[in-house]
Formats: sequence, C-alpha cells, structure tokens
Amino acid sequence: MIASANYLLIFSLYFASINLSTIMAQEKSIDQKVDSLIKLMTLEEKVGQMNQYNGFWDVTGPAPHGGNAEVKYQHLKNGLVGSMLNVVGTEEVRKLQQLVVEETRLGIPLIFGYDVIHGYKTLAPIPLAEAASWDMEAIEKSARTAAEEASAVGLNWTFAPMVDISRDARWGRVMEGAGEDTYLGTCIAKARVKGFQGGDLSQPNTIAACAKHFAGYGFAEAGKDYNTVDVGTATLYNSILPPFKAAVDADVKTVMNGFNTLNGIPVTGNSFLQRDVLKEKWGFEGFVISDWASIMEMIPHGFAKDLKHAAELGAKAGSDMDMESYAYVKHLVENVKEGKVDETLVDDAVRRILKVKFELGLFDDPYKYCNEEREKERLHHKDNHASVLDMAMKSIVLLKNEHNLLPLKKDQQKIAVIGELADDKNSPLGSWRLGSDDNSGVSVIEGLKAYTEDFKYAKGPKIFHEGANFLNEVGVNETDRTGIDEAVELAKESDIVLMVLGEHGFQSGEGRSRTKLDLPGVQLELLQAVHEVNQNIVLILMNGRPLTINWEAENVPAILETWQLGSQAGNAIAKVLFGDYNPSGKLPMTFPRSVGQVPIYYNHFSTGRPNPEANVFWSHYSDEKNEPLFPFGYGLSYTTFEYSNFQIDDSDQNSIKVSATITNTGDSDGEEVVQLYIHDKTASIARPVKELKGFQKISIPSGTSHNVEFNLTDKELGFYNHQYQYVVEPGEFSVMVGTNSQEGLTGTFTKD
Repeated sequence: MIASANYLLIFSLYFASINLSTIMAQEKSIDQKVDSLIKLMTLEEKVGQMNQYNGFWDVTGPAPHGGNAEVKYQHLKNGLVGSMLNVVGTEEVRKLQQLVVEETRLGIPLIFGYDVIHGYKTLAPIPLAEAASWDMEAIEKSARTAAEEASAVGLNWTFAPMVDISRDARWGRVMEGAGEDTYLGTCIAKARVKGFQGGDLSQPNTIAACAKHFAGYGFAEAGKDYNTVDVGTATLYNSILPPFKAAVDADVKTVMNGFNTLNGIPVTGNSFLQRDVLKEKWGFEGFVISDWASIMEMIPHGFAKDLKHAAELGAKAGSDMDMESYAYVKHLVENVKEGKVDETLVDDAVRRILKVKFELGLFDDPYKYCNEEREKERLHHKDNHASVLDMAMKSIVLLKNEHNLLPLKKDQQKIAVIGELADDKNSPLGSWRLGSDDNSGVSVIEGLKAYTEDFKYAKGPKIFHEGANFLNEVGVNETDRTGIDEAVELAKESDIVLMVLGEHGFQSGEGRSRTKLDLPGVQLELLQAVHEVNQNIVLILMNGRPLTINWEAENVPAILETWQLGSQAGNAIAKVLFGDYNPSGKLPMTFPRSVGQVPIYYNHFSTGRPNPEANVFWSHYSDEKNEPLFPFGYGLSYTTFEYSNFQIDDSDQNSIKVSATITNTGDSDGEEVVQLYIHDKTASIARPVKELKGFQKISIPSGTSHNVEFNLTDKELGFYNHQYQYVVEPGEFSVMVGTNSQEGLTGTFTKD
C-alpha cells in the first residue's frame, strides 16, 4: 500500500507539472492561463496565494528550526505563501524563489514586495517635497529611477504611491503623500504609477505599484496615526477617492487598504469600498492587499471577535492578500469548508494575484529579477544621482526673499553656517528609506564646499538626543543650550548667516504624529540669539511637514523650504543658494499660523457667516487670523512674474477657454506654475470656495511673455453627489488664474 501510495503521489505531481507546462505553452491569454491554473489548485494552495510573510531568516544560511520561522519555512515549501516582503538582494531573492518554484507542487513563483517610497539606495526627495515641484514629468522619472534600482535587487512590487489626501500637518505620514489637494494628488498618482510600472510591466526594470491606503487614512482624527476617520459622502467621493480612481485608470496593479475605520467600519473589512466601488464600479482588475496585520487589527477595533472571524470578514470584504496577520493561512480554509466564505471569493482573489504575477512575467522566468550584474551596475548609478538631484532642486520652495538676499554671490565673503542639520548626512534622507545606507546623503556643508571654502561652521546646541532611528521616538533636546554662545560669536563676525534648522528625518513618517509644529527643541532660541547680532539670515528649513514658523517668517529676511531632499540634498540646496538653479517649487500643503488652525486647507467651504462683523458673531478665531501663514500653491522665484490679459471664452459650452499672459518682469530666467481655480457659486451640494482644476509649469526667459490657456470641460466643472453620481449643473462659476491659491486674476462665466 505504501509503495502504491507513493507511486500515485509521484504520478499526480508529474501530471500536474505536465498540465502546468502545457498551460504555459498553449493558452493564448493571461486570463486563460490563470483560469486553467486555478483548476489545478487545491483549496489550501489557493489560500496560500493569499498569504504574505515578512522575511524571517537568512536564505543563504541553513533552514530555520523551531518556532514561527520553521512554520513559515514549511509553508513556503508546501505552496502556502504567495508573496514575501522585505527580502532584498538578488542572491536572497533567487534562493527563496528557487525554494518555491522547485519544491512546491505547482511551482507558482513568489512576488517580492518592499516599501520603495522615494527610492531604494539612491534617494529622491520625500514624496511631499516632490509634490512641491508640480512637475509631473520629473515625478514620473523619479519613480522610474526608484523602480530601476529596486528591480535590480530582486524586487518586483512596491507599496507606493501613497495617494491619501491629508489636510492635517500633525499627521506624520503627510511626508509620504502629495499634500492637501485632490486635483494635484490625482495628477501625481498617475505619474507615480506610470513611473513605477513603465510601459510594459513584463520588463525586468519595472515593478508593480500599489495605491494606498484605501481609503480615508489621511483624515485621521486629531492627526493621530491609526486613528478613527469619520467623514461625509461629499468628502469621501470628491476629496478622498479621486486619486485612487486615477491610479486605477492608470492601470495600477495593486491597492492597499488601511489601518483606520471609516464611519465605524475598518476599511480592511469594508465591502462597500473594496467590492462595490473599487472592483465593481471602477472595474479594478488587480488585487487588494491588507496593510501590515490590518486584518488582525479588526479585533481591537471591535469589528471581529477573533482571528478566524477577521479572516472571514476580510475575505468577504475583498481584501485579497493578508500581510502578516496569519489570518487566511490559519483559518480561511476552515471558513470555506464551514460555508462562512464562498470559495468563489477565494477564486476571485487568487485569480487577481496570479494575473499580476503573469503580467510581471514571473511565470515565463521566475528569476528575471535576479541578475547579479545588473544589481552591481544599477545601485548608485551616476544617472540615478543626476535624476534625484534634478528632482531635489525642483522641490525647493522659496518662501521669502527680502532685499534679494538670495541668490548668494559666488565671491560672498564671511559666510557663517549654523545648525546641527547643516553637517548631517542622515536626516536629509528623510523617513521611509529602508533600503538606503545611513549617512549616505550629501550634507549642506559638503554642498557648499563645491562653491566656496570661505565659510565657517558652528554646530550650535544639540537638537536631538542620540539613538534616533526608525523604530524609536526621536528624543528632542529641550534643555541643553550649549553651543548657542559659539554660534552667536560666529554670526557677529560674518556678513551673512545660513541657519539650517528643522526636523529630524524620523520625526515624520508612520507613527510620527506631533501636537506641536514649531521648530523642535531650542532651535528657535538659537535663531533668535543669532538674529540679535546679525539680521542677514537665510533660514534653510529641513522638514517633512508644514511647520508653524510665525516669528521666523516675520523676522528672517530669506527662507528656503528644502524639506528632506534625499541623497543629493546638500548639492541641490547649494545650487539654489548660489543661483545656479532658480527655485520654482510651490507648496502642496498650507502652512498654518497655529496648530489651533489645523486642519487648514485652501479649498474649504464657506460658512453662513464668513465675513467680518462689528460684533463677534462671525466665523473666526478670537486669538488668531483665519488666513494661513503661507497658502497652498505659494512659492517665490529669483525673478518676478506679472499676470495680465485675462480672458474667458464660453462660446463653446463643452470646452470653456480661460487664458492669461504671464510676463517675466525680472532679471533672471525662471519657471512659474500657473494655477487655475474655480468656484461653483450655487449647487445642489455646496462647493468649496475655490478648487484647483488646472496648472501649467512654464519656463519664461527674462523680459518675455507666455500665453497660457486652459480648457474647462464637464470633467472639471462637475462633482459627485451623495449617491456617488457625477453631476454637472448649470449656473455661474468664478475663475481665478494666478501664482497661488490666494493671488490671481478673476472672472466669471455661466454654464448652460
């Protein structure tokens, strides 16, 4: 009997392999191949494809024995794992892929995922900084550069882009997205998806993108990570969902749900979002992955009673792959056999997962991402550094420049550089840079040395305590003022002072919510002490979110918002300081005057009492202005631009033309981001006071003019009602074309 059983097993395995190879050779379409493969799979193997594990052992070493690691290892050998994350390097990936392809019954390859957020080794600016460029071509190229490096180390899937809209700078993950505006965020979502996935996903230098977090994560109450989200349908349909829809339209291959509840339901278990909207209404054909353990976290949310129940709820709701909850691999087979989950839902999830693997070309060559020579060639390639340098320069925003203090003269004498961050090669890399090497960024000091050696440096007081890293809270120095006196003495003897201040690179990102948005620690005291002896200050801000810098904006003559610019940070900053690049960035998020204004955003709704009254009974603060410190879309240049000749042509109601002339009236060539805003004055659902509906980034030589034209169609003029129907209503619209969300030329037209 034993010999007969072994013979039957060998025969069945051989028969399965013949069928699989036949499928690969004969079936014409990917859908046909997927359907044929599913017919060969057991229920356990199907559920295995829905299971993702984190890397857990050195694959080049011996197999693990004992504990959870051995369980994972056996699951890999038995075909119960569909994807791995945080396994990098061609040698590691090849050996793990080989284990699965050569030792499991059907040899279905793994997909390898990683958080490639703004680069792998060579880092571009953080995504919020990139958004400040308003340059879709540059943003797409940045994602393409990231894909080139990530794919070279064996990865074929990134958990990016984050397309969450957020209006709350307290939330640390604003650094990972495109800011507060839905229209801009939609454009950037498309660019990043296209950059990661390229024109042909089967090429070995592309990676599958993942739009996250579906949906509403950026609206977490109080800006506190993982917190409750409670929004109305108008906000959900018109502000939150459009960037995800744009990613789907751009053929994004995966979508990640989130940690938050939305109106009382965890989004991981939200069938309306994942099945009704994403898969049915939008026709999304890729697969949905949970965020890290978010299926399990439905238990503390009070939505699932235990892990088995969580597996049932997640599968029913349309969460196709479980990241590190162990819910599906432990309980989904049982749920199906007990009739709690229909096996057709499992088949649908597996079909989606397999289809992406086919599209990546992993069935044609499971080792296509394992080219050791390419790995050596692509990491830190000079082209990659040139790309991120270009992106970094375009991300810098000039917030203030009184008396034309900038650009610096290249023979500038007696420059003082002050601030711990000026000599920091780690913090400018920013958060979410898991693949990078510590201290691999170009510091401001190093960038300046390319222009001049005639400067002196004073570190000033320590900003942060030792030991700041990805997992720990960043400890801020609030008491030790050692170094202020030295900095003041240096400032006294200098012609100009470059103050490099801001946040640590790990003060923003996941889990890094803040209740204060000012300069951390004693940095403002340092700045004020230097200002008392020398007012010729250029403040260079390094930060991952908008800050409250009221005193700074009032008293410091020149301010550069440089964010956290990645590997080439110091070189990009130096090029802007010395005028080899004229800054053109515009803010993708509003800078508040006070944390008490947050959430603050330009496209708010009007109240019933919007205007100042002689008494207190109107919508305002008693201790602060309503207006922001710096509005959305704001950014200066070393030159000046004049707007004129504003015209609206509404003769063709299908495409209303809005135009203006922009003249460079300064002495330098420059780029301007021309922005178009509309306001639907009366509608069945009240519309925001202003909405961005178009922008163009144009280069204008000194003394010349450029005519800019926009076309407003139903796509720009409509909105979603409470039934999630897109409607375009007749009525009067106001239009503004200008340099930011508060300044521009205005007019009106009527839509029939």
